Amino acid sequence: MQVFEEIYESYWQKIFRLCMGYVNDHTLAQDLTQETFISVWEQLPKFRNESNIGTWIFRIASNNCLRQIEKQKRFPKAQFPINLSEEKQINIEPQIQFLYKCIAELSEIDRIIISLELEDIKQAEIAIIVGLSEANVRVKIHRIKEKLTQKFSKNER
Repeated sequence: MQVFEEIYESYWQKIFRLCMGYVNDHTLAQDLTQETFISVWEQLPKFRNESNIGTWIFRIASNNCLRQIEKQKRFPKAQFPINLSEEKQINIEPQIQFLYKCIAELSEIDRIIISLELEDIKQAEIAIIVGLSEANVRVKIHRIKEKLTQKFSKNER
């Protein structure tokens, strides 16, 4: 129990930000983060220490997010003509919101890579999570940063 609590405390924010990078929806990102930690709780006794625990958790989160995106493609959300409730809006700085929007527009693999990079995950670990060589990950990170920089430059004009 204590081990799980330490994992939860250490990784919750990081996993939430990763999920935000995928779905760009605060509530859905919270749900996906929660699902990730439910999976971690259930699978923790089976964890074999073959990789870093963080790498394992990020992989679970990435898989959850990818499944959600696939589900949304198959079953698009119905559009309601009226607002059923005026929920309080989460106050996120406009630049951060724009960053999440830009990340959400990237390809799935690029979203995973840049989200992990933004969490200061070592490139060797990112390579393991996404199944690419470390050199390929470095190149992709460089190209993704260039794309995001271009989008920010266009947005500021």
